[in-house]
Amino acid sequence: MTETNQMLAMHHENDDLGKVEIAPEVIEVIAGIAATEVEGVAQMRGNFASGVAERLGKKNHGKGVKVDLTDDGIIVDVFCTMSFGVSIPTVAQKIQDNIRQALLTMTALEASEVNIHIVGIQFETQKSETDF
Repeated sequence: MTETNQMLAMHHENDDLGKVEIAPEVIEVIAGIAATEVEGVAQMRGNFASGVAERLGKKNHGKGVKVDLTDDGIIVDVFCTMSFGVSIPTVAQKIQDNIRQALLTMTALEASEVNIHIVGIQFETQKSETDF
């Protein structure tokens, strides 16, 4: 099964109106927004294409998030850069909690895993002495 064909079906007690399917890209966007809401997250890691798109004015809220749909459940991997001086374990826990809560609230789905990958530390930008 390719990732583009995978959909999450929501099951409710009353199926009279039809079914609801959620694309993995929707989960990526929800997780991306939930992660950036946490204080201490400097930015999310994207790829070259998402960087170019952002420079052209298109915001990519799913960047830095990878969603895998497995037999065990939904696995969310988040790749982010932290601000210098924050407690990485504390911020990572807050990211996990925020993503789990956002997914549960917005989709009624629970992630079996929310893995946080810290790919860098962002220091405050300082003006160099050569700036005039």
